[in-house]
Formats: sequence, structure tokens, C-alpha cells
Amino acid sequence: MKTYDAIVIGGGPGGYPCAIKLGQLGLKVACVEMDKPGGACLNWGCIPSKALIYASGQYEKTKGAATIGVKCTGIELDVPAMQAWKDGIVTRLNTGIRQLLKGAGVDYFEGVARLTGKGTVEVTGAGGELTSLLSMKGIVLATGASTIEIPSFKFDGHQIVGAKEGLSLRAVPKRLLVIGGGVIGLELGTVYQKLGSALFIAEALPTLLTGHDQDAVKLVERKLLKHGAKIFKKARAVGYEKSADGSLKVTLDHDGKTVTLDVDAILVAVGMRPNTKGLGLEQAGVIVDGRGFIVTDLRGETNVKGIYAVGDVSGPPLLAHKASREGEIVAEVIAGHNAAKDWVAMPASTFTDPEISSVGISEEDAKAKGLDVKVGKFPFAALGKAMAIRETDGFVKVIADAKTTQILGVHIVGPEASSLISEAALAIEMAGFIEDVTLTIHPHPTLSEALMEAAAHAIGKAIHIPNR
Repeated sequence: MKTYDAIVIGGGPGGYPCAIKLGQLGLKVACVEMDKPGGACLNWGCIPSKALIYASGQYEKTKGAATIGVKCTGIELDVPAMQAWKDGIVTRLNTGIRQLLKGAGVDYFEGVARLTGKGTVEVTGAGGELTSLLSMKGIVLATGASTIEIPSFKFDGHQIVGAKEGLSLRAVPKRLLVIGGGVIGLELGTVYQKLGSALFIAEALPTLLTGHDQDAVKLVERKLLKHGAKIFKKARAVGYEKSADGSLKVTLDHDGKTVTLDVDAILVAVGMRPNTKGLGLEQAGVIVDGRGFIVTDLRGETNVKGIYAVGDVSGPPLLAHKASREGEIVAEVIAGHNAAKDWVAMPASTFTDPEISSVGISEEDAKAKGLDVKVGKFPFAALGKAMAIRETDGFVKVIADAKTTQILGVHIVGPEASSLISEAALAIEMAGFIEDVTLTIHPHPTLSEALMEAAAHAIGKAIHIPNR
């Protein structure tokens, strides 16, 4: 039996930063991963999806470049080459993580891990060989989550796929149905729409991207419709039949009415389920909640002393950056430091077209809580830099306490929203006020000026749009 100070089960965005941090803090560490380092985020989530989003965006922009005097002819789409480029990025990052783990002194094991007793973990390698590990200070569960499969739409890896396979299609489907109008469904649906797919979206709830600022969601929906998408809300996918020509005839229950669609591929994106099966939680006595997520306290510890959980397996929001921060916190806790999940702001980004990013409370939440707030809004259509890069859809919205002007929330829909939100997250984390943003000089011409103008608009001091 190999003995370690700490054992991390899972090498994704929660697990590998935890293992590296533990190594940096001087502990002897083992990290066990059943697939490739980087987890779902790197291998079939965050990174590959953003690569395809970028590629499809470049394809679309190139076709429309004549409007700015750049005339392109003979534009061709090479999907296998695009996939190879995307896979190359993933491979380089896989290698980089292995090197980082090695540099931190972490022993890396490939295999399936299971809790077998107090402080013990059994690892089954690809060839069936067993390795027993003993932890003296802590075990960290960082096994992530997987795509939920609908019984009536079993994945076949070709025509009916989840996010993992949806990122590796070797050809663009002529007609694509996305079941689920959430983040994954709309991101990948937009990719294939830009590459030429006729897009259909079936969402069971009354709105797309539930939980996001609805003013922002309306902009995304409007652009999808403008490019020909057909969106069915309050719609449940019932089943399908295979037609003689190889296409799929899908039946939807659309708000009580039956709708039939002929499509060539189906992407199922109805949510994620925590990866706890076969982990040995029952034998170890680790408690999970009603949805199967592992319950932890502010230090990341479960109800069983010495067993911790981080990332998607420990509950929403299912965000890679949240997982990484939790991994680092738990590493400090195991090393005996005074650490806890004490962040104020947790930003979230959705890479649709346009992008949506948010941090803090929404305008709807503020109203529901009866808060007296000031709301400032600045459209990208009024911003010189946005015009110069042909990205004028969207706005920045700032929500602040009406009396104190402390910033409570920021919502951005538009170009580079995922990058612009970081300034807003810092403002909220530091209990910043509207004046802190408006008095900070923003370089011109930049997209970040929109946040400054939106903040100024909240207190009636905007320069480039009329104030209320």
C-alpha cells in the first residue's frame, strides 16, 4: 500500500489545481484520473467548445467581410481540419497539466478510484491491476459531472449525441435538433447553425437560459431566430423514428400540441448529473443531497472527517472556475491553513452569440426581494469600438443599491462579455460603489467603456446616452 498525505480523486478543473496546490504546500500527494487530465472541461467541455465557437464565428465573419471592404472568394469549410485543430489544443493542454502535476511532485495514477475504508482508496487500472493508496490527512473527491441521457433518446455516438460527441462531429448536420435550451445546448447549437445547420431547439421551460438576465436572453434568442432557428418552448421531446433515408422523425409535445420534425442529428443537452456511481460513498458514509450532489461545508469537508469534495460533484453552480477555487481552498484546509469558501462574487459566462456574462444579483432578483435599486444600462450600439469591430448587439446593465450606490450586480450581453465581467466581479468582491467605476479612467476606444457608461447612467451622469 502506497501512503500519501492526501489523495485527490479526479484530475479535472477542481482536482488538478487541488493536487498542485497540495504539492506546493509541501504535502505528498497522489492524483487519480480515469480519463485524461483536465477532466470534462478540457477534454469535451470548456476548451474544445470555445475552439469550435471561435472557428464557426470566423467562418461566419469571413463570409460577411465584404461589408467592410474585405472581399473573400472560394471560402470552404473543412470540418475534419477544424476538429484536428481543436484536438491539437486539447492535447497540448493535457500535456501541460501532466507537466504541472509532475513539477509539483504529484504522483499521477490512471484508473478508476473507489473509497474502500478509513483513508484508503483502491485504484483499478486500465488492465485491471489494483493499487491501494492510504491517505494520512485527507481525500478529495473531484469527479465532476456527466451529461444526462434521456431514456427515449439513447446516445448512439453518431446521430443522437451528448455534449462530448457533439463536439467531435466529422460533418455538419443538415438539420440539427437541440433538446434543451440551456448553456450547452445553445452554445453548440449556435456553432452548427453558423456552420450551416438548420437549427431546431426544444426547451421544456417557458424561457431559454433560465436563470440568466431575461433582457440579455431575448437578444440571444432574437439572433438565433434571425438566422433561421425554430424554437419550441414548453416543449418536451417524446421520441423518434428512423426514416428510410436515414433521417430522424422526432415527435415533440409542444405546450399540449404534437409537433413532428425531420432532422439529421439530435443533441441532447438537458443538464448534468454528478459522477458518484461506484465511488464508494455509501460504504464510507458520505451524505449526498436529493439530486445526488455531495454535501460539504464551507471548508469543502463532507460529513465524514477527512473526506472533502470540490467542483461539480459537490453541487451547483457547475462552473470550472468555481471548481478550481474550491480545489485550492481544500488544499489549504488539508495543509492546516485557515481557509474557507468566502467569496462574495461568482461570475458566470455563456458563450452564445452574443455572449452573456453576469455576476451578483439580477434586476429580477432585486425586484423579487423588494430591494430599492438603481439600474444603469448602456448599449454597445452607442460605443465606437463596438461599431469598429461590427459587434453592436447587446448592452451592459448595472444594478446598485439606490441609497448607497453599492454595486449589487452586473449583466453583460455582447462582444467579449466573458472578459469584461471580471472588472465587475472585482467591484462587487471589494464592495465597490458606482462612483468607483465611473471615476476609474477607462481607455478609449475600448469595449470596457460600456461598463463605465452603464454605471454613470445608473446615477444620471452618462455622457454618451441620454440619462433618465
